[in-house]
Amino acid sequence: MTTTADAVFAAERARLVGLAYRITGSRLDAEDVVQEAWMRAQAVDWDDLDRPAAWLTTVVSRLALDELKSARRRRESYVGPWLPEPVLTGVPGDDDPLERTQSVSMGFLVLLESLSPHERAVFVLREVFDLEFPEIAAALDKSEAACRQLLHRAREHVASKRRRFPRRDQQAGLAARFMQALAGGDTAGMIALLVEDAEAVTDHGGKARAARNVVHGADRVAKLLLGFARKGGTGRYEASWVNGNPAVLAYDGDVLISAIILDTAIVDGDARIAGFHVVRNPDKLAAIGALPA
Repeated sequence: MTTTADAVFAAERARLVGLAYRITGSRLDAEDVVQEAWMRAQAVDWDDLDRPAAWLTTVVSRLALDELKSARRRRESYVGPWLPEPVLTGVPGDDDPLERTQSVSMGFLVLLESLSPHERAVFVLREVFDLEFPEIAAALDKSEAACRQLLHRAREHVASKRRRFPRRDQQAGLAARFMQALAGGDTAGMIALLVEDAEAVTDHGGKARAARNVVHGADRVAKLLLGFARKGGTGRYEASWVNGNPAVLAYDGDVLISAIILDTAIVDGDARIAGFHVVRNPDKLAAIGALPA
């Protein structure tokens, strides 16, 4: 690669990893996809490329789509519920576009799992990265008409599941009260934070103590999380932001044993916790890292 090509790839790398992560749901897979794109770029005459960034987007989109299809087949043998790999994102700024922040939330990524691979890719390219249809069609090797139809179906599905989200300060307040209840073993205090039909999804991969299925109901969810706390070692907790959501990281000594990600919502005008995405699979916890913007 030329010096110019090196500079273009370096400038685009963070965006490409973010694109691949939203399509695959795996930060490690996203890193592998971008690395493969870099390897393919070695064989390209960059002087012949009118828009190098667009070429990289096409390569990464196709590789990520292939990885997603392969990963879905592998997940058929996964033990228990599967969740995307969590990533530390820091406190979202007030000037962040709402849709941009939500596009990496755990709940949103789980929602994308219900789309077909091509619907997911088109939705991410258009709604998150704002690509035009000619670019999307080229990236996915489909007609513009087909991409528009895929987007229409994806939008309808996503819109039917979306809900209102609390402000950042409300989310942070809920997380602080939740962590206090967790540390104090306060069942009543935790239930008071939850919606009646709250649910908890735990990704354990058969490698950690966890509920085998999704747990429903505020009372059962509270007992589940407090049970994790009682059996979780030293009970050291840290507030954090994971996938753009408030979260509590639980440690046994210096070992991270759980990432409890809060799914918050506005219900009847109040900020409440609608559920939790709990990652206890040690392989996924080891992979936690900063997601490029």
